[in-house]
Amino acid sequence: MRFRRDKGMGHVIVIANQKGGVGKTTTAVNLSACMAAAKRRTLLIDLDPQGNATSGLGIDKKSLDHTIYDSLVDGVSLQDVMQPTLMDELKLVPSSKDLVGAEVELVSVPQREQRLRERLAPYKDEFEYVFIDCPPSLGLLTLNALSAADEVFIPIQCEYYALEGLSSLTRTIELVRASINPRLAIGA
Repeated sequence: MRFRRDKGMGHVIVIANQKGGVGKTTTAVNLSACMAAAKRRTLLIDLDPQGNATSGLGIDKKSLDHTIYDSLVDGVSLQDVMQPTLMDELKLVPSSKDLVGAEVELVSVPQREQRLRERLAPYKDEFEYVFIDCPPSLGLLTLNALSAADEVFIPIQCEYYALEGLSSLTRTIELVRASINPRLAIGA
């Protein structure tokens, strides 16, 4: 796996697949930890309401004042949401179950699919890598991630139904490229 990255700019990588149980969170947490272990300033954004990346990095979801929900819905800055982790080079933007309601709450908001990109923009260059763990759906949260991304990684299982779902995801990526984010690439 090679990461494309422009000099001086944070590289945003989305881990997405609408199918659950394919290893999105495991991939996001481990890639983030590996980059941090290699002394690369890394940010992991947990965009899944299940919050498994948050708990996977040892953060108690119940003790948080702010999560990604507060940033997307209420405009709280990502700086106020970021949490330190046990690794000096790794920060986390945590999730919580409140994120389930974000898609409904953002329905009437103009440019709702670009909220994450707007929130991330002031901080993107503070990190060499930004990984975004997506929920198992192609809803508004995943669209926000794809809008903010340079590259998308698609974990997949070797089975028929997984391949069937892949065509929906690649169609969505093409639509995002055409209308919101022309720089989005599928990682290899």
